[in-house]
Amino acid sequence: MFSSPDHDNIMILVATPCLLLLYFVIKTLRERLFPDPQLPPGSLGWPLLGETLQFLPTRRTPKPERFVSDRMKKYNPQVFKTSLFGETVAVFCGPAGNKFLFSNENKLVNLWWPTSVKKLMKSSLSNVVGDDAKRMRKMLLTSLDRDALKRYIDRMDLVAQNHIRTHWEGKEELKLHPTINLYTFELSCRLFASIDDPTHISKLAHHFDIFLKGVIHFPIYVPGTPFYRASKAADAIKEELRLIARQRREALNKKMESHRKDLLSHLLVTTDASGKLLSESEIVDNMLMLLFASHDTTTSAMTCVMKYLAELPEVYEMVLREQLDIAKSKEAGELLKWEDIQRMRYSCNVVSEVLRMIPPIRGTFRKASVDFTYAGYKIPKGWKLYWSPDSTTKDPAYFPNPEEFDPSRYEGAGPDPYTFVPFGGGGRVCIGNEYSRPQILVFMHHIVKRFKWDLLIPDEKVTYDPMPAPSHGLPIRIQPHQSTA
Repeated sequence: MFSSPDHDNIMILVATPCLLLLYFVIKTLRERLFPDPQLPPGSLGWPLLGETLQFLPTRRTPKPERFVSDRMKKYNPQVFKTSLFGETVAVFCGPAGNKFLFSNENKLVNLWWPTSVKKLMKSSLSNVVGDDAKRMRKMLLTSLDRDALKRYIDRMDLVAQNHIRTHWEGKEELKLHPTINLYTFELSCRLFASIDDPTHISKLAHHFDIFLKGVIHFPIYVPGTPFYRASKAADAIKEELRLIARQRREALNKKMESHRKDLLSHLLVTTDASGKLLSESEIVDNMLMLLFASHDTTTSAMTCVMKYLAELPEVYEMVLREQLDIAKSKEAGELLKWEDIQRMRYSCNVVSEVLRMIPPIRGTFRKASVDFTYAGYKIPKGWKLYWSPDSTTKDPAYFPNPEEFDPSRYEGAGPDPYTFVPFGGGGRVCIGNEYSRPQILVFMHHIVKRFKWDLLIPDEKVTYDPMPAPSHGLPIRIQPHQSTA
């Protein structure tokens, strides 16, 4: 009996997904039950889910570094395998692992992010590799390099002082994390896009709070999920930025205003080496990325600095002494300069130690662009790679008494290379790395001169979601000094 063509087509349609499913099941079981000894040791966890359900919750525990440190002890201190967000991942550990990944960008590895980040950031620097990434990074860094930062110090000073007058003076208590978030986001809006309207800034800040909670999550676009809410928030932010960019471009084209010295105007008028301008989508996506990267990590770091200064009065007193010495060298009303920031050596060491104790990021991903060998193990092309500051910052081999707060670690030559990497390293070091430190130091200068503060919840936990944040916002009681410098 002969089958009809329609019957054959139906059989093919039914058989194809069944065969693919069977292949996936066999491959998954084989990887888990009969692991290749040439590959790094470790566990791939459950099919599809892998160890994601172990990885994500650890961010909300007092010891988020345990996901990495426990597996280093169990499997291998140099590299181990796991499965996260549906991907097989090799986790590179220790300073040697950090150096290998940072040194081989665009050679053996390229940047990679989970699907949620790719969908939300789209054409930004976060999602481009190779020559396109170099081109885009060069254009962005023009507004974030050291020369640009020197120009920003006076504006950072003015925004910090205005923020303190508005949100601190006359208050007895406040929640530190959301209050500092207002300052860092306002500063980013003013410096990068000349957005000055407080209502406009507040509206964008609301969307960013929602965006942040779903940026690294399962990419499930269903109403009510974190990723769905983050996607809607990202759309709202991009629409606002698109409108601002179009208005600015029109004003520039009609010579209605001079070229503002902010990042948005720079991206609108600057061409790359081939004479090509960034597209509107590239500009909007990169503005979203920079507003996100420049204020959330800084908010976390600054909040944690304030937390430690409240807990360690001897450290607070040394910071105060240093900042008062700088204040005494200034004329009344004179703004801080770059040279003043360079004099804040002890305060800068305090910031570094806070970044070691509570890193602003838990790590980032790469992708193996070719097959290669590391630490005697085969790393196949296409595998995702992960590094984390957790593999070194709490290791007593590199930081003796790692649970002790000690700013003197950064005196002289400081920590060994590739052991202190709170913002990553190499060609993909966090683009806001240089920007965050002067921002924190300017704020510290004005806050410690005016106030002392106590924690209202002394044992409040700091958890990651995805950035470190106190579980209750870090409420504090503030006491103004009797006289201010």
